[in-house]
Amino acid sequence: MGNGPADGGVWSTPEGFVAKRLVPGEERPGHYAYWRRQADAAASGLLELTVGLRAPRCVKVDSDPDGITLWTDAVQPTPLASSDAAAALGRFALNRLEPADWFARRILRDRLADDQQQGGWAALETAEVLPADVRRSGHHLWTHRAAVMAELDRLPQQVVHGDAHPPNLLRPDGDDVIAVDWDQFGVGPLGFDLGYLLQFTPTPIADLVAAFQAGSAARWPTDSVRRGAVLIAAVTLVARAAWALRQPDPGVHLERSVTLSAVVDEAVTHLS
Repeated sequence: MGNGPADGGVWSTPEGFVAKRLVPGEERPGHYAYWRRQADAAASGLLELTVGLRAPRCVKVDSDPDGITLWTDAVQPTPLASSDAAAALGRFALNRLEPADWFARRILRDRLADDQQQGGWAALETAEVLPADVRRSGHHLWTHRAAVMAELDRLPQQVVHGDAHPPNLLRPDGDDVIAVDWDQFGVGPLGFDLGYLLQFTPTPIADLVAAFQAGSAARWPTDSVRRGAVLIAAVTLVARAAWALRQPDPGVHLERSVTLSAVVDEAVTHLS
């Protein structure tokens, strides 16, 4: 969970722009951490035209031997209700874009592969700071991760923001939401973005799914939307908890894995 794309900082300019510095890193275009993705997305203009979620206007993209500086219009954040965010995600899932080579295609698979290289979620096994049922559910998800991916592969695949948590959803703009940090944008299973949002709001999952369905005009079965969101949220929650256990300061990840333990338990039932 600490292996996201590297960046060299973000700052505002007196002219009303935001500059973001991207530094070289992962070079595989389909990988979730591909370091050039935000610049490629901005240069394409695709994400300024999508519905549901939309990127700020790209002003320019400057490349040099040491990296890339991306310049976009500054957007002042304003409060956004979780239900409105979920509805926007439902609308966003309706976009049909021709995949480019820089689209992320294996976000969860790549993250699980990174975790495996670092010893998996073994830290959960003896983490007495977590309740026993949380540890058991986490162990089940890890040992059945291939089944998780099979379940997600059976769901419809569509465009995903890839990191749709509240700080990246800046403000409403009509029926849409202006969103930033498109570094993991690509193709993923139905409910992917909703699963990320679920981890950062007290709004019940049933309400979020209902809002998503309202935004998408119920394009997909409700149970499929919920299944995708639950599986994505559960794996991400437990993976972040396992990562946090190895850090000097685990932050809020352990607390979230406990608070949302019912979501993790629901995910386990889909693998029975």
